Amino acid sequence: MALSDIEIAQKATMKRIVEVAAKLGIADEHLEPYGHYKAKVSLDFIGTLKGRPDGKLVLVTAMSPTPAGEGKTTTTVGLGDALNYIGKKAIICLREPSLGPVFGVKGGAAGGGYAQVVPMEDINLHFTGDFNAIALANNLLAAMIDNHISHGNELGIDPRRITWRRVMDMNDRALRDIVCSLGGTANGYPREDGFDIVVASEVMAIFCLATSLKDLKERLGNIVFGYTREGKPVRARDLKAHGAMTVLLKDQIAPNLVQTLENNPAFIHGGPFANIAHGCNSVTATTAALKLADYVVTEAGFGADLGAEKFLDIKCRKAGIKPNAAVIVATVRALKHHGGVDRALLNVENLSALEKGLANLERHVRNVKETYSIPCVVSVNRFTADTQAEMDLLTDRLGKLGVKVVVANHWAEGGKGAADLARTVVELCEEKSNPTFVYEDSDTLWDKMSKIATKVYGAAEITADTKVRNRIKELQESGYGHYPVCVAKTQSSFSTDPSLRGAPSGHVVNVREVRLAAGAEFIVMICGDMMTMPGLPKVPSAEKIDVDENGKVVGLF
Repeated sequence: MALSDIEIAQKATMKRIVEVAAKLGIADEHLEPYGHYKAKVSLDFIGTLKGRPDGKLVLVTAMSPTPAGEGKTTTTVGLGDALNYIGKKAIICLREPSLGPVFGVKGGAAGGGYAQVVPMEDINLHFTGDFNAIALANNLLAAMIDNHISHGNELGIDPRRITWRRVMDMNDRALRDIVCSLGGTANGYPREDGFDIVVASEVMAIFCLATSLKDLKERLGNIVFGYTREGKPVRARDLKAHGAMTVLLKDQIAPNLVQTLENNPAFIHGGPFANIAHGCNSVTATTAALKLADYVVTEAGFGADLGAEKFLDIKCRKAGIKPNAAVIVATVRALKHHGGVDRALLNVENLSALEKGLANLERHVRNVKETYSIPCVVSVNRFTADTQAEMDLLTDRLGKLGVKVVVANHWAEGGKGAADLARTVVELCEEKSNPTFVYEDSDTLWDKMSKIATKVYGAAEITADTKVRNRIKELQESGYGHYPVCVAKTQSSFSTDPSLRGAPSGHVVNVREVRLAAGAEFIVMICGDMMTMPGLPKVPSAEKIDVDENGKVVGLF
């Protein structure tokens, strides 16, 4: 019987993290170990890397995700191992998993098969405490806001216009909308409030975009958490909260170093969701990796419409980095799902459904190649039920777009199984690459959202009610118009309707809510029914996760 992902990970022969760091020229005095197999790399050491040239940056993205699975993280890990296998010096950069999805729908999120990062259980469960620190910093500000109001409200904060929400790293639908401060005057003034998941917190976005401890503190101070009765914004620095918030994050901002099953280095740091936030690992980890290796493989959350767009328009724009090549992950099964096939029938050959579903992948390819101007390859995770006729159809259709299709078998064979993909990526990185943004800084906020919707999502237009339009206008006139836009919407479709598979066109994208993230320096536009606090499914993954009498974790993916 085939081993599960966690069983494969638990049988791995890991090297001590000081040995992994030594491959990168990082001496042990620059490490803060968390046990034997994971460590943080000091910011002081990272500061010494500034004069070094950057390596090549490879973005792994994907088609629109489906219940059939695509394997983007697995491909990221497999490609990193494959580049090392063919003799290149490569590092992978990933986001940290959120406990909400770990115990909810996805299970673990450290790759799969023989393309994983380890120690897998640690990475998926608490890791180095980054998310806990982010939650504490977020909730410290929330506590200080209510405390300030309770003690006389010197700043004149309007309790009706507080926009800062509390967070926790778990899917809990009951906390989406609550009333707080009940129980009498000693507990403050009752008001409506709510929780988001940690990965949707602006503190998470700031954490991942900050370039130094000083930058982190400045961004935290810039957080606008509410307004006075006169409509004047009130910031975290007005409460003198940003210093203590920075203290909670001062150790966590250093990137985490772990290893793959093949003992190659991997940075895993930060974890904003791509369907809610900007979906990329930390700038600190990525820029450090670029100084330490010839190739850096990173991923952006979900498909190229959400993840890759934000990777470019937010992360790359802010950090001054550019990808040299992109890998778009797909499976025949997922394409047939987009062609209308029920999940139970995905193992049956169906060329007509595949042909229909290919429209989804083709739009992602066009976005990457034409809208973003990045050389790309399609990497196919092949399943045993995939027929040669289906593979030929896929290869032929993508060939007409001038894009190569490579079958990668890293799930079963590790880096060796993705060697052809690695060689193709090396070739692409030698091509001239000058990535382009979807919109300009000088565009209005409304125009930025409109360009994303029409150029990337294939929509006809965007809409918003009068209240939302007025809020966008207010932000524009208040000096935030140069900020990029962070779209929160379903990952399952180019539209805002998750049931619309394939590549819908001519639809309308409705902007339901707008949030200012002044510290992260972007504007969140929430579209459709997107929730910033997910709920658990009917049968959550938590039901299968357990620990035996010897302390061994089971059921984690």
